[in-house]
Amino acid sequence: MTFQTSDWPDGFLWGSATAAAQIEGAAHEDGKEDSIWDHFARIPNAVAGGDTPEVAVDHYHRMPADVALMKELGLQSYRFSISWARVKPGDRFVNQAGLDFYSRLVDELLDADILPWLTLYHWDLPQALEDAGGWANRDTAYRFRDYAAAVYDALGDRVSHWTTFNEPLCSSLIAYAAGEHAPGRREPRAALAALHHQHLAHGLATQTLREKAGAAALRVGITLNLTNAVPNDQADAADREAARRIDGLWNRMFLEPLLLGSYPADVLDDLREHRFDELVQDGDLATIAQPIDFLGVNHYHDDNVSAHPLPVDAAPGLTPTDRPKSSPFVGSEYVTFPSRHLPQTAMGWEVNPDGLRTLLVRLGREYPTLPPLYITENGAAYDDTLDPDGRIRDTEREAYILSHVDAVRAAIAEGADVRGYFVWSFLDNFEWAWGYEKRFGIVRVDYETQERTVKDSGHAFARLIAETRGRVGSSMGLAVER
Repeated sequence: MTFQTSDWPDGFLWGSATAAAQIEGAAHEDGKEDSIWDHFARIPNAVAGGDTPEVAVDHYHRMPADVALMKELGLQSYRFSISWARVKPGDRFVNQAGLDFYSRLVDELLDADILPWLTLYHWDLPQALEDAGGWANRDTAYRFRDYAAAVYDALGDRVSHWTTFNEPLCSSLIAYAAGEHAPGRREPRAALAALHHQHLAHGLATQTLREKAGAAALRVGITLNLTNAVPNDQADAADREAARRIDGLWNRMFLEPLLLGSYPADVLDDLREHRFDELVQDGDLATIAQPIDFLGVNHYHDDNVSAHPLPVDAAPGLTPTDRPKSSPFVGSEYVTFPSRHLPQTAMGWEVNPDGLRTLLVRLGREYPTLPPLYITENGAAYDDTLDPDGRIRDTEREAYILSHVDAVRAAIAEGADVRGYFVWSFLDNFEWAWGYEKRFGIVRVDYETQERTVKDSGHAFARLIAETRGRVGSSMGLAVER
């Protein structure tokens, strides 16, 4: 598959992404204390294999070499997250040693001509704040605002692109209702409180960042994981209704308060028994709906939805954990229903690149005030094999990435305002509740030796960047003065 510079708008940005808790390690060095993921990983059976992020892939100590590898691959931007628990251990004080690490990272990136793209929250809340109620506690939103201010004071002179939250769906509903992510709670009411309080935290932090930046160039946005909720049987009214509810809860409950200043009325009606409206105080929605400069879109797969449980004798190869999950809120939606006969990744996620095109075009059609879009995560886990010659011929991942890049190209041709693509992930890493079992990286990590090896997919992505970079950065003002 060949791409031309003319396929992409001026300034289109190519990059890769990681998260602090997944790669840094050094989980209790230089003043860092427990995040909720450090704590969660010590709970028996919470994480596959009993794995923990204590060492991860040792990026904390190997960061300069990792940045050099990014430069070798031609990455134009690197999206990384800050560990709140490293910068403000227990949220009690600003830890200068923690800030110094990120300052060195930013300097390394700028010296390598790589745009730093900073994410303030990628799920690693200080455990001490969780002990005080976590995101179900409204006060945490104001603690986040203060944390954002501390990070800006240290890095705002060199970082122009700021993402407040990564995938708040996961750190609210999945973490506090489904219990699959830290802190592992199964409390629907707390999950809805977390959802609203994270929205509020985004708005408060956005205000604070802009106040601190003044006239300086600053771009602030948020990253959402968005899906196409596809009825398992388009002719079945119950399946269509189930898909409507999932679309409302997983997509529109995040998009609409941010972009429109209101929660979707049909979802509020669905959630009446949970008294969601009581969580929203006067002025909250105006704070949440702060103008943003970009919307990050994370997309890996569509979600096939049914109102009917999978028959016991269907798909006999499925284990109990692989079977479609029901909603903890309404209870009659079964998600990722395995009946579309599409290829799947090692995560059991279907591969359908056209779903990404459909999603991007839909966003532009349904939200006229939509800011520019960036694909801030897209990638796939497969069971990689290290060949005797030391090469990782991950042909499935390479095909996945290139076909989804092609879907982005098609969406742009249909009018979607997409300005960049970040592949997930730069390195194999601690894949949350899956531990080290699933590999998403375009660079392989040997978890015993920490040796890095660029996979064929990484080389293919480097060639793609080289083919297209003639138009990149020409009109976006991406350079940062130092």
